[in-house]
Amino acid sequence: MGETYQLIGAVRGEPLAAGRVGARLRVPLTGTPGPHWSRAFSSYLAQDLTGHCAVGHLHLNDVVQGSELVLEGVEPGEAPALGECLERAVDAANRACANDGSAERLNMSPGEAEAIAHRVEFEASPLGR
Repeated sequence: MGETYQLIGAVRGEPLAAGRVGARLRVPLTGTPGPHWSRAFSSYLAQDLTGHCAVGHLHLNDVVQGSELVLEGVEPGEAPALGECLERAVDAANRACANDGSAERLNMSPGEAEAIAHRVEFEASPLGR
């Protein structure tokens, strides 16, 4: 059971303080990612944006904030390509985190956990004594 998220809803733009370049964009996600997914997403986004001409003022630190992606310093020249970069980074982070929580990281099999649960239910039942 890994972490997977999708981009949803409309992207919102906000102005930044005087003297700063670009806008702040808020992109909603289908949930609130954990630290591993957040790091993977940021890494893939930075890699995908490398070589783009108008990313010099883009801030990628702490881009995942709750259930939103928050990008500061987005310039008009980069905006058209940013959507595809975000989608590719989300897909790559989803793939990277697809096996998070898999059986090799658990202390027992799901069947063993169920056997313990059934034993507790049976022992607690008046019919089980």
